[in-house]
Amino acid sequence: MTELVFLRAVDHAAMLRRREISAQELLEAHLVQIDRTNGDLNAIVTLVPDIAMAMAEAADTTLAGGGNIPLLTGLAVAHKDLHETAGIRTTFGSPVYASFVPTRTTLIVQRMQDAGAVTLGKTNTPQHGAGSQTFNEVFGATLNPWNTAYTPGGSSGGAGVAVSAGMVSLADGSDYGASLRNPASFTNTVGFRPSPGRIPSWPTKDAWWTHSVHGPMARTVEDISLFMAATAGPDDRIPVSIRQPGSDFATPLGADWKDVRLAWSEDLGGLPIDPAVTRALQPARSVLEQIGFSVTDASPDFTGAEEAFKVWRGYSYAKQFAEVIERDPASYKDTIKWNTEYGLSLTPSDLGRAAETRTRLRERVLRFFDDHRFLAIPTSAVPPFPIAVEYPTEINGVPMENYTSWFASCYYISAVELPAISIPAGFTDDGLPVGLQIVGRHHADIDVLRAAYAFQQATELWKKKPRELTVHS
Repeated sequence: MTELVFLRAVDHAAMLRRREISAQELLEAHLVQIDRTNGDLNAIVTLVPDIAMAMAEAADTTLAGGGNIPLLTGLAVAHKDLHETAGIRTTFGSPVYASFVPTRTTLIVQRMQDAGAVTLGKTNTPQHGAGSQTFNEVFGATLNPWNTAYTPGGSSGGAGVAVSAGMVSLADGSDYGASLRNPASFTNTVGFRPSPGRIPSWPTKDAWWTHSVHGPMARTVEDISLFMAATAGPDDRIPVSIRQPGSDFATPLGADWKDVRLAWSEDLGGLPIDPAVTRALQPARSVLEQIGFSVTDASPDFTGAEEAFKVWRGYSYAKQFAEVIERDPASYKDTIKWNTEYGLSLTPSDLGRAAETRTRLRERVLRFFDDHRFLAIPTSAVPPFPIAVEYPTEINGVPMENYTSWFASCYYISAVELPAISIPAGFTDDGLPVGLQIVGRHHADIDVLRAAYAFQQATELWKKKPRELTVHS
């Protein structure tokens, strides 16, 4: 049973279709694994076995009928606790919503369920997804299965741990600054930030908002492709949604990369990067060259990325939290209040300048990609850090300005809205996972998956799994 839960989601899907295992048996295997590991890790914070079993029974009926079987039929999944799930508690990691049960379902979740996935619960997240360390006052902290004295990152930290520890076949998450990619890097899993609009974000108060995205976490790139095939595609309620159907992702991932230009940058032109990360990623460059890529040292000019990210994030926090914090300040953590106060200090001129800066930034980066098909960079500037540390306050002696500054290697990419993936790429000297981030051209989501697949096949690092779970006092 333990080996079963660590297989790829595509293996689970194939076994279900061949009737080698039933959806109910697969669910039971995951529930046993959750019972064995979740008490230590705290990844799944709301478990709904009765709902899951009913969905698994329905999946078995579908599988027995044959014919056109939806892509995720029978796969056990969990949903980030920021994503609304009708009839299932959704807390947003906030004491304000500790007992909230929504009546609607977030689109990404609905599409997973429409594709036959079996919902077994919700995964932990920091309060309202703020920060890349997963803890909150409702459920406490989520621990890293590779060493439970360390964080799994965030804000999709519960999702990353659930995948890494074999609790689910697939998990969903979201990513504004780093929230799918950092936890993937910290847990030896795969996290994909699709192009904005590839999986439309609904419900939303701003249908034109493109800074944050919904997306998948999984053990392998093939699993990510399966997830995208089931969930991508347009929604007329979201005018920025991309018109191509999800079926475009149901395509072979193999490709010839001989002499394809790939830019390699250890620091995106000067970001402080922990030497442990640099050492762990050194072999990755040789792997890319062996695959056939023409690898050169290069980086886009990211001048203005800091301003673009910080200003628009501040604007979004002020819009979302200003009124509720004024009514109940004690219920919101300090970083949310700081980000909101910063947003309230912004003027229309600040927003206008940030929009112009971001426009020029994107134009420069796109010109860079005229000459390079991919950019390979560290996912995170640091390896997993101790669970008691809310966020790194300095890297290599360089002070971090605020609670987001340490994951600039991810939010620089968010600022220009290009598709990016974090894939397992190595380990620190003390055995903590480190991810490599591969960034592609405008809307070249499938291209990014194919490049990541080539790297994955050359390294097979995804096959490594946590050997033991020991809680450190």
